Amino acid sequence: MKLQFRITQSNITIWATVFLFLLLYGVGSAMFAGFFSMQVFLNLFIDNAFLIIVATGMAFVIITGGIDLSVASLIALISLISADLLKHGMPAYLVIPIVLVFGSFFGLGQGYLICRFNIHPWIVTLGGMFLARGVCYLISTESIIIDNPTYKAISNAKVSIFGGGHISIGVIIALVTVAAAIYVSRFTAFGRNVYAVGGSERSAALMGLPVEFTKMAVYALSGFCSALGGIVFTFYMLSGYALHLVGGELDAIAACVIGGILLTGGFGYLLGPMIGVLSAGTIQTMIIFQGTLSSWWTKIVIGILLFIFIALQRAIISRREKKAKPDYAKKSDVKSETLSV
Repeated sequence: MKLQFRITQSNITIWATVFLFLLLYGVGSAMFAGFFSMQVFLNLFIDNAFLIIVATGMAFVIITGGIDLSVASLIALISLISADLLKHGMPAYLVIPIVLVFGSFFGLGQGYLICRFNIHPWIVTLGGMFLARGVCYLISTESIIIDNPTYKAISNAKVSIFGGGHISIGVIIALVTVAAAIYVSRFTAFGRNVYAVGGSERSAALMGLPVEFTKMAVYALSGFCSALGGIVFTFYMLSGYALHLVGGELDAIAACVIGGILLTGGFGYLLGPMIGVLSAGTIQTMIIFQGTLSSWWTKIVIGILLFIFIALQRAIISRREKKAKPDYAKKSDVKSETLSV
């Protein structure tokens, strides 16, 4: 059977993201010795595993037409809660499910407020961002070091793969999360409902779909992914701190946009956010290899990429709107022009 790869209007954004990542990695490999190596590539996953998880959860929210600004603050809160509980002697196998449940209910609470009182997600999740960050300071204003043997063992664990490289446990968790998200989005009723609500909330309601349940569920899912990302980040840092990931919610949103998730909702591939994260990670790695540039250049380049991808999204939406314009509307336009003449 012959495989054919066609770039169409529906998949051009994900192909653009893949092309961007390959271009960036190719440029880095050409410019710097040692850049094109298995471990440098795998380090992109190791260093950004937590962000891949968070961006994947964020993608579900954006596809429904919403936003979640609380994700980074929730990660900081999860890291502090985990560190504090471990410091007081609670076993790791109890801490992990506790913070996962906490993160899920935190997201569910935000989703309930959005649906019950019809408040814009920007307002509710902005409040959630300040709430989570404020609670961090109530727990501790100083960094809490994690010396729990289980956490340290997971943090130091290396999983060898072909080519002589290795990955961390966090990378495995991130890849499983992405695979599960792709499956849910493509092969479950919940995934279809997410896209339907994002495409047109009113139409979804008229079709009898559970709009409010779906919206609350995606915020609960985002909270769960933030908590899971917080656990992976805690494995990575082995500390809890109130100032962890200040502004990290924008990195997650940027990864989704670069990954082809439409900010207007209703469209996007769940593989996209991971490639968006890897693209940003490649830029950061190139700056580290270069050695003299400030890390702020990462933000500058990502800002430029965001402008490009938002313009691409706008062009795709405009073209769809033109194609979706009914024939009677076109005839009406012609008739009105004739009458005016």
